[in-house]
Amino acid sequence: MAVLTTRPGIMDMAPYVPGASKIEGVDPIIKLSSNEGALGPSPMAVEAYKEISGDLHRYPDGASVELRAAIGARHGLDSDRIVCGAGSDEVLGLLAKAYAGPGDEVLFGEHAFIMYPLFALAVGAVPVKAPETDFTLSVDGLLDKVTDKTRIVYVANPNNPTGTMVTQHEMKRLRRGLREDILLVIDAAYAEYVTRNDYSPGIELVDAGENVVMTRTFSKIYALGGVRLGWAYCPAVIADVLNRIRPPFNVTSAAQAAGIAAVNDIEFLTRSRDHNTAWLPWLSERLEEIGLEVVPSAGNFVLVRFPTEGPHTADAAMASLTARGIIPRGTASAGISDGIRITVGLEDEMRLTADALSEFMVGT
Repeated sequence: MAVLTTRPGIMDMAPYVPGASKIEGVDPIIKLSSNEGALGPSPMAVEAYKEISGDLHRYPDGASVELRAAIGARHGLDSDRIVCGAGSDEVLGLLAKAYAGPGDEVLFGEHAFIMYPLFALAVGAVPVKAPETDFTLSVDGLLDKVTDKTRIVYVANPNNPTGTMVTQHEMKRLRRGLREDILLVIDAAYAEYVTRNDYSPGIELVDAGENVVMTRTFSKIYALGGVRLGWAYCPAVIADVLNRIRPPFNVTSAAQAAGIAAVNDIEFLTRSRDHNTAWLPWLSERLEEIGLEVVPSAGNFVLVRFPTEGPHTADAAMASLTARGIIPRGTASAGISDGIRITVGLEDEMRLTADALSEFMVGT
């Protein structure tokens, strides 16, 4: 008797587990587990979301024309080369579907975003990890792992969950070292938070050829994770491919309206970035003062490392924080068993979290 089977790779996938949002029996909570923008969404985006409610019976614009125009105007990009999706995750997955398959290899750093291997397995490809240096992507490490079977290289810059970044110079060196038939995908979800002058989200690399794509999201600094909205800037040939395989009407009317309003609210974007610029180093310094190792971050979160033995392990810290209603995220799934990732939140949330970890570290 014939048995229904899945394609190779799918049953090797562990379902993605999002950051926790609730603690049973505890209310209120401080959620610092998903790198959501500390200030929430732009009031203009919220109002635009509300105004669309009277038209929920209508299908959205399947091409997201006005949204792509707004994004293009904001970043100085050709809107015809922008493809929107239900979160940047959808676009990242579509790229795997379009350019990798059974027997191919998909390459990324050893502590990269945990969805990359899942994208590879979903299309039957082989996920390949490259070694990193001090939790930072190594260009040489990646290039050493390239084989004749390599089809896609995913680079999150800044990286999640480490917060580390690769300089513009090093990204150019990576691109020069890859064959023309390898797709370089630059996942710049946290680009808006970066203040260093040696960083670039990768627009110039997209414009330089036909095998680089940059993806961005509205879930982080724009704090629109609940509407699921992301986009990619691509060479024209790749934009054409993505538009052929993406689902019709994949971006809702509410997401498009909120996204247009958010991208045009420059004042709120600046305020959100300034908040992070102030509280990211504050949190890092406070945690280092109590003896914890904090990996330098260019995003809106920090990776904090704990002793591997004794009473002050990462697991013990997670238990202590959650008992107080504070929810960070463990990083064992990214190969960092001694780490906790903590999102930059509001001022009172940061002070409470720093105080809680200080008390934890002096306890026995």
